[in-house]
Amino acid sequence: MGKSLTEIATELRDTNKKVQLIYAFNGSGKTRLSRKFKELIAPKDSDAEDESGIKVLYYNAFTEDLFFWDNDLDNDTDRKLKIQPNSYTNWILKEQGQEPNISAHFQRYTNDKLTPNFNEEFSEVRFSFETGDDSDSEYVKISKGEESCFIWSIFYSLLEQTIDILNEAEVSERETDQFNDLQYIFIDDPVSSLDDTHLIELAVDIAMLIKSSTSDLKFIITTHNPLFYNVLFNEFNRVKDTRKWRLEKLIDGTFSLADQPKDSPFSYHLFLLAELEKAIESGEIQKYHFNFLRNIFEKTSTFLGFNNWEELLPRDAREAYYNRIINLSSHSKHHGEEVSILDENDKRVLGYLVREIIIKIYRFKPSNTEVVNQENVAV
Repeated sequence: MGKSLTEIATELRDTNKKVQLIYAFNGSGKTRLSRKFKELIAPKDSDAEDESGIKVLYYNAFTEDLFFWDNDLDNDTDRKLKIQPNSYTNWILKEQGQEPNISAHFQRYTNDKLTPNFNEEFSEVRFSFETGDDSDSEYVKISKGEESCFIWSIFYSLLEQTIDILNEAEVSERETDQFNDLQYIFIDDPVSSLDDTHLIELAVDIAMLIKSSTSDLKFIITTHNPLFYNVLFNEFNRVKDTRKWRLEKLIDGTFSLADQPKDSPFSYHLFLLAELEKAIESGEIQKYHFNFLRNIFEKTSTFLGFNNWEELLPRDAREAYYNRIINLSSHSKHHGEEVSILDENDKRVLGYLVREIIIKIYRFKPSNTEVVNQENVAV
């Protein structure tokens, strides 16, 4: 028997898990569910609303409605994205000064030359391509996908800062008290317009950030993207306080929410291997490729029944390989502090692990024989 979205929202609340991951096709009611969940946790007509702080933060299609374009139709030169006054952008931009991190997140997933330029009041932002010289840069109107990515970058910076604040167990030591009552983060399809490589990066970033949360904060993530879901499924596979769901809209207009115990048929490990092979062949290996490598090891170890993925590594240098993968697949607190370019030895190590461990020992079928025939290297 089907349920209403309010009943589904109630079930999510009563499940009481640190992370709840939901897969649903487009049109299944994900965005409406996020609104119903917010109304359930923090109803607008609650008498206590003015007396308590924020209980739920959510990112969905309505978040993007806070931003709109002024296309300068008269002159067609000063195109800018305007920001409607709201508490969360005011806090993250004006009070916390997160502009550099927002720009770093945005450029990480789009183009490192595409630069957001905020005005002093942080009420509007213009975009330009940095030329590297003193010539003036023309303001451009970015694509809808880039716009979504920019808006997500603002929310992600807020999320990053919020988790950091709430990780301070001593309430009196926190830099602000406005998140003390925060209970839930609801994320609905953050950026589905990204290419597969950057979508995997984004999913890994979200998972790592959530896993860094040590407070009682709970997270609900919904998506229609199989690859995004699969990455998150595997990232949270060893987080016991997690539940995976599948949301469906039934013919009669009601909804069902059922357990999704397996990631099948959503499989991305072969895509990851193909991306690693291309990076090895071109020499364009960066830090996020070690995330890909780690994901393949984790998925393989689960399939083979190992308790820990590091058991797949060569026994004689297991700890050294493990520490290197962990260090290079982890992010600093702020992406702007990272160096994405690796030294030549790290590149050789990644090539060795892909070639000798993943392909030769565990017999993944390579898409590029040149990668298999390259010279071996040790730690």
